[in-house]
Amino acid sequence: MFLSNTTDHYRQALDQRDVEMLDSAAARQVEHYLSFRDNHCETPLWSLPGLAAELGVASIHIKDEGHRLGLGSFKALGGAYAVIRLVLEEAERRFGRALGMANFQSPEVRAVAETMTVACATDGNHGRSVAQGAALVGARAAIFVHSGVSDERIAAISRFGAEIIRVQATYDDSVKEAARVAEANGWTIVSDTSWPGYERIPGLVMQGYTALVSEALRQMPEVPTHVFIQSGVGGIAATVAGHLAIEFGNARPIFTVVDPERAACLLETARTGTPVVIAHGLPTIMAMLECYEPSLVAWRVLSRVADGFMTVDEADAVYVMNRLANPVCGDPAIVAGESGGVGLAGLLKAVADPSIKAALSLDRHSRIFLVNTEGATDPGKYEEIVGLAPSDVAAKNAAGDHL
Repeated sequence: MFLSNTTDHYRQALDQRDVEMLDSAAARQVEHYLSFRDNHCETPLWSLPGLAAELGVASIHIKDEGHRLGLGSFKALGGAYAVIRLVLEEAERRFGRALGMANFQSPEVRAVAETMTVACATDGNHGRSVAQGAALVGARAAIFVHSGVSDERIAAISRFGAEIIRVQATYDDSVKEAARVAEANGWTIVSDTSWPGYERIPGLVMQGYTALVSEALRQMPEVPTHVFIQSGVGGIAATVAGHLAIEFGNARPIFTVVDPERAACLLETARTGTPVVIAHGLPTIMAMLECYEPSLVAWRVLSRVADGFMTVDEADAVYVMNRLANPVCGDPAIVAGESGGVGLAGLLKAVADPSIKAALSLDRHSRIFLVNTEGATDPGKYEEIVGLAPSDVAAKNAAGDHL
């Protein structure tokens, strides 16, 4: 399904709060923070000329976040950044003086962090980032996981010393439970979704994601004409769309949000023009995107600068995982988890449908930008779907199979 953006806010100026959250100055601040992370390096931007020729577009570039900060997901940029910002702010309040990112692992900041507990709900990746951020500064982390989070993803969170609190319900239910328990215990919620009265911290999480966009713009030979980004609550889509809109104004790329068909909260929100909670149905294989209520901050951005909203189904997600693992015409092999390649799935569907292709003005001159939002964050599940271990897929590039 595809919907053009016909909401009342479409093409209106971004809220000034969102400009300050997502502009180039914010991205520079995040990159400054990353310069103090021991295992930081820019993630690769892959060119897929073989696939571009097959689809009849000028170029396809995909930012591969499967390598980010040892966590295998773009989420590594958001939760940890927000935790460290919040700890530094609390230390500044207590000490009455400014502290920079260079101080985030100092003994005095650590003494403050040890008095703090951060909490969040997660499908897996955001909780891992929050837990890692807490471990870096010495804070306690309590991570709420719903019944759909795999044991392998829970183990990946636990290795940072976080307390795991299980909620036998959906992601959205775990968000509510995390907020309730945190308020009762005086903990700080570091959520990647927002609701009325709770916007600043999710904004910091989204701000962390700006680094991947600024990196990609430096790495690309030309500015893209089209962007397809997958969405759960909307944070990554809003960050990419908002940053590009701020950078390029009316010359920004045409932007499409891609939802799982079974959890299309943003498409349905676009249909009604206001945030809606959709009914829970069958679970989707795109587990990191299985969200039934959009983030208010993300929607505030997307309602203005997203041009279209579309859905892909379960088979589309599986197909694109295999397609990226087994490329054609010399393209590199890419390890994309169940949710990682959903933007590409949207592109494939758009190119194959004349009405969507026309609505988005896709043609042989189009330059496409995508983000592989996660690698094999559940390696066992990945191998079950693709038939190869993640290491075997990655080894294709080392062996020169893509040349």
